Amino acid sequence: MIKTLENGFKQLNIPYDSRIESKFIKYLKLLKEWNQKINITSIEDDEEIYVKHFLDSILLLDGVSIDEKKSIIDVGTGGGFPGYPLKIVNNNYEVTLLDSLRKRIEFLTEVKKELEFDNIELIHGRAEDFGQNKNYREKFDICVSRAVAPLNVLSEYCLPFVKKGGYFAAYKSENISQEILSSENAVKKLGGKIREVKEINLPGTDIVRKIVIIEKCEPTNLKYPRKAGKPSKDPLV
Repeated sequence: MIKTLENGFKQLNIPYDSRIESKFIKYLKLLKEWNQKINITSIEDDEEIYVKHFLDSILLLDGVSIDEKKSIIDVGTGGGFPGYPLKIVNNNYEVTLLDSLRKRIEFLTEVKKELEFDNIELIHGRAEDFGQNKNYREKFDICVSRAVAPLNVLSEYCLPFVKKGGYFAAYKSENISQEILSSENAVKKLGGKIREVKEINLPGTDIVRKIVIIEKCEPTNLKYPRKAGKPSKDPLV
């Protein structure tokens, strides 16, 4: 057993077994191979990948969510984080991964094949475009994102995908109290409400990860998300 992963799972009270370990080992191997060809992650050390990508991705899970059947979209997924690790732990999830770089989608396709995932959809494109697509708009129970953007911008990318009663989980690391305050009105415009901020210690580190949970209370106005580039250039206030 890989102690870093096993101990991390134990600390998070998430069941760990040989199937989970085997998939993470394959994932790590593919990640390192492809990282030589395209820029997927700046983290190259195995232990750091286990902690800062794999364990970090599953911080959202708890005793209830490890078996729940939900549809998830991961916006700006990059190397598949947090979508793929969440799928490894809970195979009941139906996961859609969205990224704007085609090469990353090629990598994620290879991971899907090698890890023998089912109920996975990979999309090459921008959140602003697919958030207006009727096949994806307000179709998901959960949206997740570790993308680096202010919360008001991320919310415009992500909340349109979430059905009423679902939620958007934004993975954050910095002191975000001011960011949350300044995003509340934008979130409300998008039909959401900030419900809680989970503060979780990342196993094996002194990092306190913060996950902002935004509930989808009302359908998002059809004018959101705005055209590609607009949310980041002219953020909602």
